[in-house]
Amino acid sequence: MRVGFGVLGPVTAWDGTGGTIALKGPRHRAVLARLIVARRGVVPVSRLVEDLWADPPPGAVGAVRTFVAALRRALEPERPPRAPAGLLITSGPGYALRAEPDTVDAWRFERAVAAAATLPPQDALARLEEALGWWRGPAYAEFADAAWARAERSRLAELRLHAVERRAGARLSLGLAAEAVPDLDAHVAEHPWREDAWRLLALALYRTGRQGDALAVLRRARTLLVEQLGVDPGPGLRRLEADILAHADHLDPSAGQAGPSGQAGAAGHAGSVGSGDGAAGHVWARAAAAYDRTVASGARARLESTVGLLRGLAVTGGGGLEAARLHRVAAITAAEELGDPTLTARVIGAYDVPAIWPRSDDPEQSAAVVAAAERTLTALPPGGHEGARARLLATIALESRGTPLHALRPGSTRSARGLQAARQAERIARGLDDPALLAFALNGVFMQTFHRAGLAPRRDAIGAELVTLAARHDLVTYEVLGHLIRLQARGALADFSGADRHAVAADRLAERHELPLVGVFTQWYRALRLAETGRAPAAEVETAYRDAAARLDGAGMPGLERGLLPLALLCPRVRHGLPAPADEHIDWGPYEPWVRPLVLLAQDRRDAAGTALRESPDPPPDLLFEALWCLTARAAVALGDRETMRRARSELTPAAAELAGAGSGLLSLGPVAGYLDELATAGSAGQAGRA
Repeated sequence: MRVGFGVLGPVTAWDGTGGTIALKGPRHRAVLARLIVARRGVVPVSRLVEDLWADPPPGAVGAVRTFVAALRRALEPERPPRAPAGLLITSGPGYALRAEPDTVDAWRFERAVAAAATLPPQDALARLEEALGWWRGPAYAEFADAAWARAERSRLAELRLHAVERRAGARLSLGLAAEAVPDLDAHVAEHPWREDAWRLLALALYRTGRQGDALAVLRRARTLLVEQLGVDPGPGLRRLEADILAHADHLDPSAGQAGPSGQAGAAGHAGSVGSGDGAAGHVWARAAAAYDRTVASGARARLESTVGLLRGLAVTGGGGLEAARLHRVAAITAAEELGDPTLTARVIGAYDVPAIWPRSDDPEQSAAVVAAAERTLTALPPGGHEGARARLLATIALESRGTPLHALRPGSTRSARGLQAARQAERIARGLDDPALLAFALNGVFMQTFHRAGLAPRRDAIGAELVTLAARHDLVTYEVLGHLIRLQARGALADFSGADRHAVAADRLAERHELPLVGVFTQWYRALRLAETGRAPAAEVETAYRDAAARLDGAGMPGLERGLLPLALLCPRVRHGLPAPADEHIDWGPYEPWVRPLVLLAQDRRDAAGTALRESPDPPPDLLFEALWCLTARAAVALGDRETMRRARSELTPAAAELAGAGSGLLSLGPVAGYLDELATAGSAGQAGRA
């Protein structure tokens, strides 16, 4: 039975015939709604308890399980007894609703609004009319007071208002101004702070020959904004008023045909950033306009302001992260061209975006940033500027991450320099008693704590200090970073209950502060957690990893994404002594040199496997260092390569108490001790054979 879910109104579910499914009581519906908010992600039972009760009763965990069991019976009535659930599944420490994207009305609505932006006006109007018809009331209507629903309700409400205005723009483009007026009139009455809605209504009235009413609408908008918010109308409204008074040609419907977005010609004068984004967008637009008026276009302050914007942009999601990286280099280049090293130091050092993955997304860009930071350090005048120096050093430490000495040009010392810079930055930061600077420096120290195996306890200590420091001084993104570091470290040490707590803490902060990239890491962790239970069917583990990999698509982290899913799916095979996939078309990404010998062995090409093993470099110093050495060890044992076995044993011995790869928070090859035992046994057998 195909089940559909509705949250654009009271929470409900429908069966394959469109009939309503009985969901029992309000807490059953709350569990279902909470899982839908998680968008196929796992919600731990402890989190469900916190979200369902302000003061959880003693039997709260058992009650949640009872609610889930009842929901499963309602959603999958034909599932045989004891058969695993296929829709509301148990995963690691909690539950997930594996609803398909087209079965949840809110998810369909998002896609429909996005698609309408690419369509010609006629098709866009039809798509938006249909999508707006799916709304049955406020989103998650019965959970208006629930903290866990607040952000999602707000987001969907904003998206609906945006769709209403898009629909009006499409109507104007099609010459249907008279049809647009009634809906827009009601829209501005209910949402009087939306300047774009006022502008669309005035334009619609003008196009129906009601110039006086159009000007009256603009005056009403000005009065509301001035008297209620204390701000003047934005440039879009002011420009439209002037155009109406001048009977500007472009206001004529024939000149207002829109492109794919379905917005009318003058509607394209939305003007300011944040138009249609409610009160927050209004404040943004006014502040941006004031900045443009006040700060000269060539002022140096603009460079520093730009980096501040990029820092915020980098944590908003995939497109933002990629854009921030691109513009960051341009800002540094512009600062250097001005010939002021103190300004350049501020521009470079202000980009203190927390980083958790020790492999650069763009190695060339990282090298360019490191080179600029080194030049700026040299150019800074002697005496003073200690804070700026520490930020430059922390930048060098961060951007030099994951760089093995063997991968550098002869004579290069970038890896050693990264470690040195991290220690110098930490020393200066502690001396200055600057919490934000110390957090930045500790991030650099973390990135340089991969030079050998077995350093999970050291990274755990860094994470613990970051959590304490950041919580005390309201450094939210660094508090999240600290929890993610501890999640990784506790996983490496096989303390999954501890790792679970940090995953929940990171998710809670991310939800409260709108940090969507955090969920990428916690969802990968929960796939790892599911695999580590040893009880989940292989197909369920694979599904969890594929769902996690889907979150990486478009997340703006190519250094993490490429090759990671195949590597994660390889891990259970290696742990159970199964051969690697023999498929030559799998993209192993940067992990290919260490997987290749196992793939060739699976193809029964021992000579080629031996050559590939001898040619493989040492694994890079990052969170998968132990895992890649374990793959190397497995291949060396299979091939009897004693020299590689000796090196693998030497490298892995410091991590004998850890789980290989689990320190990444993404995947695991199991206890390092097991691979050390294999190496010892193979070595002893080799010696006995020679004797």
